[in-house]
Amino acid sequence: VQLVESGGGLVQAGESLRLSCAASGRTFSSNAMGWFRQAPGKEREFVVGISWSGDTTYYADSVKGRFTMSGDNAKNSVYLQMNSLKPEDTAVYYCAADGDYGLGKPYDYWGQGTQVTVSS
Repeated sequence: VQLVESGGGLVQAGESLRLSCAASGRTFSSNAMGWFRQAPGKEREFVVGISWSGDTTYYADSVKGRFTMSGDNAKNSVYLQMNSLKPEDTAVYYCAADGDYGLGKPYDYWGQGTQVTVSS
């Protein structure tokens, strides 16, 4: 499974950005996919993920109400819509597959990451 993120960039606080993750290598489903991020000097942290069954979407408290994850099976892609961005959202964002945050199952596949920088 190959995952390729895109859509990162430099924005000002309060603005929006949409990240995309294109998957290839097998039949695609947005189930069991997620987004993580890693800020400079910090550990990688969970942002949002769709459960293995597809019936639950988990969000980190820090992004609830501002970020939305969605998927388009026809385009083999998942998306992360980020609104009301804050400087503390600055990080490299990673797409991941074959995991379930709620069940504690680690993700097996990772993209290379895309940089998001939010200026104040």
